[in-house]
Amino acid sequence: MSHAKVVFEIERTLPLSPGEAWERLVDWPGHGDWVPMTRVEVDAADPSRFVAWSGVGPLTLEDRMRVAEQHFDGESGACRVVKVGPVLTGEASFTVQPGAEPDTAVVVWREDVAVPHLPQFLSPVAAAAGKVLFGWSLKRMAR
Repeated sequence: MSHAKVVFEIERTLPLSPGEAWERLVDWPGHGDWVPMTRVEVDAADPSRFVAWSGVGPLTLEDRMRVAEQHFDGESGACRVVKVGPVLTGEASFTVQPGAEPDTAVVVWREDVAVPHLPQFLSPVAAAAGKVLFGWSLKRMAR
């Protein structure tokens, strides 16, 4: 089976304190409130594992993940999530830093995933679409 490598990174300054941005980002079930057509369920036995379902009906993608690293010191933090298949594999990560203005946070989100059944020549298109979607989602998160 062929897998296309899709990599993108976005940076957004949000009108949230770093602590509030961090809390919203690590509230895994809360992602469903700001990522379109997505719901997230956390494993009750292991809260570091969760599954996101994105899409509609038969076009829903199951994205199983595990938090590999997570730390926040009250001002800055970083989180790395491993995508464990069966569909997407790779990593997603984000950092939170204080913004230049009071009560703002700079969030950098990075995705580095393998997408099955996507021809490699479409990787740049998928990455561009991912940047737009995640940028829009982060703006929704800040509202």
